[in-house]
Amino acid sequence: MRVFNCDHCGHLVFFDSVRCLHCGSALAFLPDALTMAALAPAPRDGPLLWRRMGEHGGAMYRMCHNHSAYQACNFAVPASDAVALCASCRQTRVLPDLSQPAHLGRWQQIEAAKRQLFYTLARLGLEPVPGRCGPVFEFLADLPGDPAILTGHHGGTITLNVTEADDGERARRRIALGEPYRTLIGHLRHESGHFYWDQLVRDGDRSAPFRRLFGDERQDYAAALQAHYAKGHDLGDWSAQHVSAYATAHPWEDWAETWAHYLHMIDLLETAASYQASVTVPAPRAALRHHVTDPFASPRPAFQDMVRQWVPLTLLLNSLNRSLGQSDAYPFALSSGAMAKLRFVHDLVQA
Repeated sequence: MRVFNCDHCGHLVFFDSVRCLHCGSALAFLPDALTMAALAPAPRDGPLLWRRMGEHGGAMYRMCHNHSAYQACNFAVPASDAVALCASCRQTRVLPDLSQPAHLGRWQQIEAAKRQLFYTLARLGLEPVPGRCGPVFEFLADLPGDPAILTGHHGGTITLNVTEADDGERARRRIALGEPYRTLIGHLRHESGHFYWDQLVRDGDRSAPFRRLFGDERQDYAAALQAHYAKGHDLGDWSAQHVSAYATAHPWEDWAETWAHYLHMIDLLETAASYQASVTVPAPRAALRHHVTDPFASPRPAFQDMVRQWVPLTLLLNSLNRSLGQSDAYPFALSSGAMAKLRFVHDLVQA
């Protein structure tokens, strides 16, 4: 995520911060303003109410119920809002049994990833879709004797098996499925892609251009997935037209994988821009220097400009990871075919 500054002392703070380590101010993210803020108690205006430090007579807030009850959220809620949960937490409709400590810890991690997704979608003007409801989330745990919970999307509801919050279990599944990348935020970005396909492609009357680029989504989905998994790791040369091997399974999965990749790009570029990053790519004759531009700058950078900054940024990111003995944080190399699909997502979001 991008970084912020405490608006009381100016010290660096982060998206998930709850207190400034420099001045001790209480911090919260304000979804209505899409910024971190230092808050001061306002007991004269009501119990458990807060306002931004230095303001007199400004907007009033209270902490999200999940912050007070579980230390599981750092979003604030406008005092005028009758709902106890923040704009992100209220989208979660079903939870695992939080009396089990393992489930509580998993849920806290998942909500943190969901808040990151909320932020990026809100900056893109998609959270919620204007005039419509946003996605609904169900975070479930496997129960003895019941079918395994499958992560997926159906009819506006995104379901996630909470075991995905276990590093060991997630790594096991990543290796078993031959995936180079598997994270909580990656899951949520992918499944949100299915939700926004309904909103932007199907309901936005964009099916024809979608099919020209991604294929016909009317083919049997279950049969396509069965055929994909039957191939095992022998998927042929998928990289010429797809961002991942799983994207070859069905046009819906191609879209969702591409959508998730677009959100990866937007978030990483915004983070790098908040550090005012510039990347110089060494070359034998003349090194090339790339200054990273905020994708939400005004005017917003063109897609090709973002791509030109994205490639050297991911090279630096992977090199830094290797220096620490870690695998590549970005284990992808995008082809022109995959870029064309990313451009389709970009143009649709911007429109």
